[in-house]
Amino acid sequence: MTPRRAREASRITLARGLLIVAASLAFPAQADEALPEIRAAASPLRPMVMEEGGHLTGFSIDLWNEVAAQLKVKTSYRLVPDAPAPLDALRKHEADVAVMGVFYTTDRDREFDFSYPILNTGQQVMVRSTADGGSDRPLMSFLEVLFSRAMAFWLFAALLLILVPAHVIWFLERREPEGPIPSEKYLPGIFHAMVWAAEAMVSQAQQMPRQRVARLLGILWLYVGIVFVAFLTANLTTNLTMAQIRGTIDGPEDLPGKEVGAPMGTASADYLRDIGATVRTFPQADEMYAALLSGQVDAVVAGAPILRYFASHEGLGKVRVVGPEFKRANVGFLVPLGSPLRKRISSALLVLQEDGSYQRIYRKWFGAD
Repeated sequence: MTPRRAREASRITLARGLLIVAASLAFPAQADEALPEIRAAASPLRPMVMEEGGHLTGFSIDLWNEVAAQLKVKTSYRLVPDAPAPLDALRKHEADVAVMGVFYTTDRDREFDFSYPILNTGQQVMVRSTADGGSDRPLMSFLEVLFSRAMAFWLFAALLLILVPAHVIWFLERREPEGPIPSEKYLPGIFHAMVWAAEAMVSQAQQMPRQRVARLLGILWLYVGIVFVAFLTANLTTNLTMAQIRGTIDGPEDLPGKEVGAPMGTASADYLRDIGATVRTFPQADEMYAALLSGQVDAVVAGAPILRYFASHEGLGKVRVVGPEFKRANVGFLVPLGSPLRKRISSALLVLQEDGSYQRIYRKWFGAD
């Protein structure tokens, strides 16, 4: 190539470069518009997905935004009203990924593909709280103690204690015309003797026996009654106090037979049905919390991070989380079965784990472990 042609080629190359730079400065948005777009569906569930100031935030949203940056894609968010709706959007091919964080279950695994886990957590129980930390339903606590096994034991013991002296007093006093037993016959004489023994146990006998041995027995029985009533009062008072302190629900083992709320279409609702609780499902978490605070349900069950966040924010001083976590499982993003996005999303999540981005987002929403 001659020097003249070389100079002309250099000028052409320089001109093309200047045109490209000018075009990129004049139309900066075209680069973003060229990025592929992923349709993400989510339902509001603090602190996973939250809408503040017209934009979405939360643990799942922040994490997905980092994943999207790794994948070099744009995200078109679709906020749906309840937990089952994002799954329906995947079924109808109206979304490419559900990003609110879904518990792994066998049934869901047959229908969808899960990403690498974004959390490993369990279910937990939340109940109403009171100013003193005790049960907010004293009448229910009293009735539970009244019809408890302990009460049945003490009543049976009292019946045995009454029968023994009643027979002795009837035998010794049955022929005393001015004694407490008005009949010589076993029936109804034994019933009068039992009434006398019961009165002597719980208060004071209206009439003492006339026969000398029976009178000594009656005095001894008065002391036995004082001791028995003291033990009974102390035991029932202790049980009632403990019921007030603990409340009627202390963990998942207390849920069968209770009316319990759970988010609609979740593993929490399935678990409650399996253990025999009366389940009320709610399309939105705020409705579930309102039902708990108003006394429409005895407790609620949901993912532990969800309940802990509410208990430490909007529900502070109004509710408390009780019992251990149970039914622990992985939580992840969800894509249609066979979607190529699964491997790409999982790879991006592993990168975020390695570079510390995941830990930074986790600490922002849940604090340090």
